[in-house]
Amino acid sequence: MSALFPLHATTRDIIVHVAVTFLPEQSEPDRGRWFWAYHIRIENLGEQPVQLLSRHWIITDGRGIQQELEGEGVIGEQPVVQPGKSYDYVSGCPLNTATGSMRGAYTMIGADGETFDVTIPHFALIAPAVAE
Repeated sequence: MSALFPLHATTRDIIVHVAVTFLPEQSEPDRGRWFWAYHIRIENLGEQPVQLLSRHWIITDGRGIQQELEGEGVIGEQPVVQPGKSYDYVSGCPLNTATGSMRGAYTMIGADGETFDVTIPHFALIAPAVAE
């Protein structure tokens, strides 16, 4: 798993795995635009189903400027992850610098009605060097 998803964070029995890919075909460095895709896998090692209710991202660009994004679910869904199962999705992040980072949390609710936050690991957004 670590070869596919080199970054991960565990909260309770929920593991959030992250893999990041720079997308040169969607980036325009000469116009100050770089774009990354990130693949998230949420794995439930617990004994009860959990539902992802909302997300909170902190995105930092290469100048240290932070942007916070909050919203319901992910990619228009509020998935339920059964015990022993996982949920995958892919999304993207544009920046106006060639480097940056993302971190955050998901708010989940268990079958018992308790809500809790699950850590999304901090990950770097680094565009490959461009030869001049």
